[in-house]
Parts: sequence; C-alpha cells; structure tokens
Amino acid sequence: MSETKATYRNPLLWVPTSYLAMGLIYVTVSGVANIMFKNLGMDNASAAFWSSLFVLPYTIKPLWAPVVELYKTKKFFVVLMQFLLVGMVAAVAFALRLPSASYLVPVLLLLGVTGLAGATQDIASDGVYVTTLGPAEQAKFLGIQSMCWNAGPILANGVLVRASGMLHSSSGNWGQAWMTVLLIIAGLIAALAIYHLKVLPPGAKALDAPKSVADGLRTFGHTFATFFQKKDIVLILLFAFFFRFGYGFLEKMAPLFMIDDRAKGGLGLSNQVLGDIYGTFGTGAFMAGSLLGGLFVARLGLRRTLLVLCLCMNVPNVVFVYLSQTLTQSYPLIATLVTIEKFFWGFGAVGLMIYLMHQVVPGPYRTAHYTFGTAIMGLNMMLTGMVSGRVQEWLGYKTFFVWVLVAAIPSVLVTLYAPFHHPDSAGPAAEKRPEEEAALA
Repeated sequence: MSETKATYRNPLLWVPTSYLAMGLIYVTVSGVANIMFKNLGMDNASAAFWSSLFVLPYTIKPLWAPVVELYKTKKFFVVLMQFLLVGMVAAVAFALRLPSASYLVPVLLLLGVTGLAGATQDIASDGVYVTTLGPAEQAKFLGIQSMCWNAGPILANGVLVRASGMLHSSSGNWGQAWMTVLLIIAGLIAALAIYHLKVLPPGAKALDAPKSVADGLRTFGHTFATFFQKKDIVLILLFAFFFRFGYGFLEKMAPLFMIDDRAKGGLGLSNQVLGDIYGTFGTGAFMAGSLLGGLFVARLGLRRTLLVLCLCMNVPNVVFVYLSQTLTQSYPLIATLVTIEKFFWGFGAVGLMIYLMHQVVPGPYRTAHYTFGTAIMGLNMMLTGMVSGRVQEWLGYKTFFVWVLVAAIPSVLVTLYAPFHHPDSAGPAAEKRPEEEAALA
C-alpha cells in the first residue's frame, strides 16, 4: 500500500501523549479492573479471567483495522474514540453506585465496550505513528513510545491504586473509592482528547485506501493474505506470541500477590503501599529502563541485542520467585526489588515493539500489518492472563511463581530463532527507501 507522507508537528508534542492514552486505557480494562475486582471481593481466578477477557478486542482488532482507511483521517478515529472512552469509563464509575448484587453485569458490559473503543484507538494511533514518521524517526522515538505506553500502566497501578487505598481508608467503601479513581481516568482521557484535537497529525492517507465497505473487505482479504506470505511468518508469529509468555502469567498475579493476606501466601501490602512502590520507585526505574533500552538498540542494532533484551524482560520472574519464597516484610527490600524488576522490564520490553516495526511492518499495508503483530502479542497476554488466576489458586503463590519462571523458557527459544529479513534498526541500513522495503516484503 503506497502512502503519502504527511506534514507534522514535532513528534515530541504528540508521540508521548498518544501512547500514554493507549497504555492508560489498556491498563484500565486489564490491570485496574483486576485490582478493583479483587478489592470488591472477587477471587483471583475470576478477577484475572474477566480483566483478561476485556483484552479480546486488542487481539481481534485486525478485523476492523481497514475501516480506519475507509473514512476521514486516522486522527479523526483517535479523537473520536478518546471522547467515547471518556463516556464509557465515567459510566463504569457510576455503575459502581448500583447495589452490590446488580452492579457486576453493567460493569462487565461497559468495560467490554471500553476495550473495543481502546483497541480502535490503538489502530488509529499506531497508524498515525507509522505513516507520519520515516524508518529512522520511528527508530529514534521507539524508546519514548514504549516508555510512554507503559507509563499508562505505571500511572494506573501506582498513583491511582494509591489513591484508591487512601479513598477507601477515608470512606470505608471500595465502590466509592474506585468510582472516584475511574472518574479521574475519564478526566485524563478527556484532557488528552482535547489536546490531540489540536496537535495530532492527521496521519498519511493511503493512496489505494478502500472506497467502500465491499472494497474494504477485499482490501482486508489482501492485507491478511500478504501478511501470511511474509518470509518465515511462522517464526515471526511464534516470536510475537511467546516473547512475553512468562510475563503474561505474572502480570495479573503480581499485584494481587502483593496485596493478598499473608495467611494466603501474599505480602499483605495495602493499596497505598503498592501504589507508592509502583508509582514512585517503579515509575522512575521503568522510564530509565525504557529509554536506555531504546538507546541500547539504536546503538548496537536489534539483531545483536534481542537475546539480552529477552533475558532482561524476564528478570521480574526471578524477583517474584524470591518474594514469594521469603515473604519478606522489609519495605526497603520490596521497594528495591520492584525497582530492579521494573527497570529490567522496561529495558527489555522495547525489543518486541522494535522487532514488529522493523521486521513485520515493511512492505504494503504497514498500519494493518503492525496491528496484526501487536494483536498476536495481545493474544498471548489475554490467554495467559485468563488462566493465571486458576493456575495460581491450584498451585499456591510459591509454586506459581516458579511456574512463571519455567514458562519464560519459550521466550528465550523464539528469540534465538527470530528471523531478520529487513534492515536492522541501527546504522545506515535503517534508511532503506520504501520501494526497497516493498521489494523485501
């Protein structure tokens, strides 16, 4: 798919905020919902299942990705979805005021719609990024992109989780506490939507964009076919799915382990303490790790650094094995270990996004093919998350985190066999012209 290049403002004005908005909504339907359900009395298996199921739209979003090319501009869809998200998150907040016996169904339905709108926002935001910036600029800003996307989860799991604990301490009502937190999230998204209305580039318009729904279906069919015609596509899919396999089990259970009672094998932390650790030490460590990871790849190239990134990304698994075995009560030690695991997670997590940008995107249908790659990543996070609570309840925390460590082995194997058929992300080779990329696809 040939694309015209758009005129745009300095990427520092819109790349960080675009990916912050994406990450904030993703964690709202997954991480925030997970902790909220736990606080409201759900067991681990149910909390992890539902908060993972809301990720389904992020997994199947390629089905409607071509629609972004059908009408208006990519910016139009970004802003439209963000205003819709404001209404959905606020509706979830007010649904928590319903009686405890009747709030669950509307909350689940509204969070499902929130996930759908969030996934559509992702499609359009990624489209703005990959069609506005050239290959060299994409590489330059990937560390910032990854940092800001993950700043959403850090913000929600840090500052907002702490706020929920403080509000609960003053009101004694988890429903009231989480209603306020959700309204804060809605307010943040509203501010970002208004800001993006002014500064977000429109995104380059595809010259061969579909002209009708029927044409869109044909385009999707061709998009789908060309994606699976890429060389070594099976290895690429395995890499996209398994790179975060161990972390997929860890993501849901780590915060629940930290706030669960010590009698149940948890650390017994309050929401305030969890928020302090994640929001203060965790945030700084993650940002530093993401920036350094991006610079590390930009200097040495992804081919030479991918295995190092993979190993770094699995450091959190080792940390939680230690915490679950010792059940330390030392706040400084817990904070130090969380700082370490967040740093290495941020450092290593850039590997998958850079790989998708440089080894999956090149060729026709850049936006849709990037969406396919991130959807495979999302499928892993959804499936592992859905079963993680059940596995944890079956094994107990101590054995569960050992299992998470073992589950990281496939990520190392797929990294060793990840194919490279396009220019690496460092050096002059990264400046390949679009027509050369198309010939390689």
